[in-house]
Amino acid sequence: MTGSDSADEKLKAEPILSAERFAYPGRELEAMAGASNYHEWILGIFKPFLGQHLVEVGAGLGSFSELILKHHSCQTLSLVEPSDRMYEQLVANARRLQAITRVETYHGTFRDAAPLINSKQPPDSIIYVNVLEHITDDDSELHTIHETLSAAGRVFLFVPALPWLYGAFDERVGHVRRYRKSELEKKLERAGFSIVVSTYFDFPGIAPWWVKYCLLKSATMEPAGVRFYDRFIVPAARRIEALISPPIGKNVIAIAQKRQQ
Repeated sequence: MTGSDSADEKLKAEPILSAERFAYPGRELEAMAGASNYHEWILGIFKPFLGQHLVEVGAGLGSFSELILKHHSCQTLSLVEPSDRMYEQLVANARRLQAITRVETYHGTFRDAAPLINSKQPPDSIIYVNVLEHITDDDSELHTIHETLSAAGRVFLFVPALPWLYGAFDERVGHVRRYRKSELEKKLERAGFSIVVSTYFDFPGIAPWWVKYCLLKSATMEPAGVRFYDRFIVPAARRIEALISPPIGKNVIAIAQKRQQ
């Protein structure tokens, strides 16, 4: 896209899909939007398995979506965001995305948006980055993903790990849980998926997270701290964890493929 007319042709914003309204809890997504190295690390693991028809659930400001379009050529990208405030910003940011990909935005939950997305083009890749932990019935969500994916489609998950790291920040931003790797694998398998990739992620982040959010009971995420960690810790951690899979980590990253019936 090179102009506003072209952008409007490529971007379609769907109306609110549910009567339920969603409140955005704070400025944490803005803080994480600057974590470019961190997001590139996640995408680097996802990228070899991404298809041509993508959905990102909980797209927020669209920073990860923009990264996807920068590093991966796909035909369609559907962005789903339930928060009223975040959706307004997402639509505005999506109009500035420079890509040949057709981008559509949906205001609601994935359960709301899934039938409409599927009626247009069954997705082969559905992405949840720091989203599944907010959903009370995550088993039902995984079944909805399975039903929506095309044959042999894949789900891409990035979630917070280790229940004993659950602290004041998790509670404030609405995290229902933190996952163990084995727990997430079992949930995916019960929903009809085969595990393609499953690993702990960001071992160095465990200690500072525990000190700040469990020991000191902080409930905020400061952009300056995020930028420091992203610039000085993430590049080294990425190189090390590419060679040695960590036994535990601050997060779990998983890719699973829809099993054939």
